Amino acid sequence: MLQVQFIRDNKQVVLDGLAKRNFANAETIINQVLTFDETRRATQVSLDNVLAESNKISKEIGGFFKTGEVQKANLLKEKTGQLKEESKQLTEALNNASNSLQEVLYQIPNIPHASVKAGKSEEDNEKIFSEGIIPDLGENALPHWELAKKYDIIDFELGTKITGAGFPVYKGKGARLQRALINYFLDKNTAAGYKEVQVPHLVNEASGIATGQLPDKEGQMYHATVDDLYLIPTGEVPITNIHRNDLLKETDLPIKYTGYTPCFRREAGSYGTHVRGLNRLHQFDKVEIVRIEHPDNSYHVLSEMVEHIKDILRDLKLPYRILRLCGGDTGFTSALTFDFELYSTAQERWLEISSASNFETYQANRLKLRFKNKDGKSQFVHTLNGSSLALPRVLAGILENYQTADGIKIPDALVPYCGFDKID
Repeated sequence: MLQVQFIRDNKQVVLDGLAKRNFANAETIINQVLTFDETRRATQVSLDNVLAESNKISKEIGGFFKTGEVQKANLLKEKTGQLKEESKQLTEALNNASNSLQEVLYQIPNIPHASVKAGKSEEDNEKIFSEGIIPDLGENALPHWELAKKYDIIDFELGTKITGAGFPVYKGKGARLQRALINYFLDKNTAAGYKEVQVPHLVNEASGIATGQLPDKEGQMYHATVDDLYLIPTGEVPITNIHRNDLLKETDLPIKYTGYTPCFRREAGSYGTHVRGLNRLHQFDKVEIVRIEHPDNSYHVLSEMVEHIKDILRDLKLPYRILRLCGGDTGFTSALTFDFELYSTAQERWLEISSASNFETYQANRLKLRFKNKDGKSQFVHTLNGSSLALPRVLAGILENYQTADGIKIPDALVPYCGFDKID
């Protein structure tokens, strides 16, 4: 959530940033923020004055009673009754203005970083890096959903029977490869200094609001309405909320977490080959990295995270590219996002497998997550997160890019985790 002071001091910067996102009615909404804030501040001043006068009169009443001037004391007591009613009305007005301000602020996305270009959709994203060799599989190459059926390692029909479309069942070597990927990703992350955590897979509304999934994305989240809990769309939500409402010491920074979670998303998209098989699911596994950083270091750290994800893909020897997202495709809470895409040789298309994002203070403001700097002043941290990695499309890429006439080879880096070197 943007800070009101920043909006007030940098209105044109905010409007220019929102224009990069093609954010509709930006000036109207920003003016609403400023109006509600002005009303809130003026009401707060009036309330403070009334309370101060009330406290002053209360002391005077006590003095009159001590000196026996009861009539004067009773007259002032009538005045305090009027002030009490006035303070009640002002408090209600202050709450209304504060709530209205908060609701409008929730509607405003983060301001893109200066390096983010304007654009409307993924078609306008910038390719900034690519690496790896796209294998020549010949004319008989199969997409991963046919390979899954051929080798009986993922059963999409069985998942539909048990739950519904988008909930696959991994079987035999498919399940073992899935587990191997999770353990491999976690080991790579912990070796890079990330602390492993296991977190709940359901969160309360406050957690969803704090990281920006609510109220923006409630339609995409599964909601357990009886208990008012939400199934997590990503491990970022519970992991980042570990420090909600904390005041850290500067020496606590940086904080680095990694964790494996299943993820649940209602929006599984439309029909067709681009969402077939593992391409888009309602439930999938992901290993996440989360950083809580000093604002001075966050963009250096974002580059470090990108290099870390590169290292994983190099180990797996998978062809990939990196995109810097344009304003129109950058997520609601992010200031700058790099997407990693894996080339699916059998499908002849790029599949998103990871993103690394810097949220600057946007999440921290919602989280009320601060640190005390060396001058003893409290300031917001910067939060970052990345997938390292989302499993379904990585698994799809391995099945397709490593297929041979004799079976599916396992990447060398995963063989110790799998206990086998081929699926046949």
